[in-house]
Amino acid sequence: MKQKIITIIGARPQFVKAAVISRLLQKRDDVEEILVHTGQHFDHNMSDIFFEEMEIPRPKYNLSINGLGHGAMTGQMLEKIEEVLMKEKPDWVIVYGDTNSTIAGALAAKKLQIRVAHIEAGLRSFNMQMPEEVNRILTDRISDVLFAPTQAAVDNLMNEGYDSIDAKIERSGDVMQDAALYYAQHSGEKMTLPKRILEGKFILCTLHRAENTDDPERLHSIVEALNKIHESTRIVMPLHPRTAKLLDKYGFKLKIDLIDPVGYFDMIELLKNCSLVMTDSGGLQKEAYFFEKNCVTLRDETEWVELVANGANKLAGADGALIQKFALEMLNKTSDFSTKLYGDGRSGEQIVDVVLNF
Repeated sequence: MKQKIITIIGARPQFVKAAVISRLLQKRDDVEEILVHTGQHFDHNMSDIFFEEMEIPRPKYNLSINGLGHGAMTGQMLEKIEEVLMKEKPDWVIVYGDTNSTIAGALAAKKLQIRVAHIEAGLRSFNMQMPEEVNRILTDRISDVLFAPTQAAVDNLMNEGYDSIDAKIERSGDVMQDAALYYAQHSGEKMTLPKRILEGKFILCTLHRAENTDDPERLHSIVEALNKIHESTRIVMPLHPRTAKLLDKYGFKLKIDLIDPVGYFDMIELLKNCSLVMTDSGGLQKEAYFFEKNCVTLRDETEWVELVANGANKLAGADGALIQKFALEMLNKTSDFSTKLYGDGRSGEQIVDVVLNF
């Protein structure tokens, strides 16, 4: 008898992670996977294009829930996901990361006594002001299997007493690395970026987290620093739609090379060709390491502490002077990327094996 798995996705990094597992599950005849897209990212370039690029089926369910506050968004997701679960009656629900889609999927499943697998478990920024931190902690606590991508993540769970909680902890490595290794082989032929974007020395930058965009002082400080850096080293930024709206609202002007949001293959090509990454994204910090690029993180803390310990990542927060200082420093630094911080690129296989043989 086939096992039925429902995978909850809603944000760009989740599409990439889900693609790794979905490709493996499609090769098996003992499992049926159903994708549920909450709609959390709804722009075409940040949603539909990923299913075209990732070689995975389009979601059976698209809940189209977006553009709301945290409470309303999570509440509507919980209600709609519950309806899907009651109809489909899966054996497992798989959730990824730390978004509103993650906690809504896990909570809906647990209330219906459906087993939950949390991929990217155990990550901690230790900043409870971040909505993502709340989501990941609560999701960990109600999951049946916790797939921790790093030893630091395992240590966090053990320090919180998970050795006495009825949950299985697996150090699986990071499925994002699986994806990077696989899709990097095809990114050059599938990219849609104008080649001129990739020419010459440039810094790849992304900016979208609420802690930066919703705070006018932080956003202004970051904008001013980026504009200053751009005077000497070109900065390319795929501009998140929400960030664009807030820049317009506050009247701040980014005088850098702004481009539309990009698909995964375009992002890989930007990573391959850039000289430095500057970001407030969690996923992009790791992807920088996968492609052997130094990173300056525009946050006060990171859940990927091993990157900082390794020396490949510097935390600048929103301090304009530090952003400029670290950008110059990391542009000229040669880091050691030989340490396998995130596994050997076979995380997906381990995850599928554990879930199907639980």
